[in-house]
Amino acid sequence: MDWSYADAAKMIDHSLLNPTLTWDELEKGCRLARDYDVASVCILPYALKRCAELLKGSTVKPSTTIGFPHGGHTRAVKVAEARQALADGGEELDAVVNISQVRSGRWDAIQDELRELTEVTHAAGQKIKVIFENCHLVDDQKIRLCVLCGEIGVDWVKTSTGYGSGGATMDDLKLMRKHSPPRVQVKAAGGIRDLDTLLAVRALGVTRCGASKTAEMLDEAKRRLGIVAAR
Repeated sequence: MDWSYADAAKMIDHSLLNPTLTWDELEKGCRLARDYDVASVCILPYALKRCAELLKGSTVKPSTTIGFPHGGHTRAVKVAEARQALADGGEELDAVVNISQVRSGRWDAIQDELRELTEVTHAAGQKIKVIFENCHLVDDQKIRLCVLCGEIGVDWVKTSTGYGSGGATMDDLKLMRKHSPPRVQVKAAGGIRDLDTLLAVRALGVTRCGASKTAEMLDEAKRRLGIVAAR
């Protein structure tokens, strides 16, 4: 094996973004993520403060979304969301780009919004991921976003919300890795449901994946590594 349990687990942002999840399910999801020692929990914004409390003392980071899921919020609203998330203990913010503005070619507005969100997040000592929602974009738009995000200095570029008409594809991940500077990481979201896919995108240079099948993937990782039998 050219990977360890930690290599796999620390790729996973455990997704708790389904709007129908109950409070008990959200808390249970945070505890599951802590037990499996994943990279982060990406949770509904209203539950972020509780998430941060449940993860305190662990290596799992509390995170949430900004402008989710369509990116069409005003810039002021997105910045306010970011400030609230940071105040609630968020350490990583997944912000959806304004898809309409990307498709309209309004690059100055996109740049201004992403720069402000990044500056607010970095000023608090935390990190930001920018979600493209690639299923709605053409390659030239994806490349332009990668270049722009690199110039601004975001921490990750991310394929999708998981709630669009399509999720991460191998072609998109290759394109995003190719056109992003080395300091900008790539996150896959939507369609990462088994360990083999997780390892396949890792081989492309992806460092994070949004996933809800966390237990299944990591139980399989333990089984293959001979750590414990899968439950």
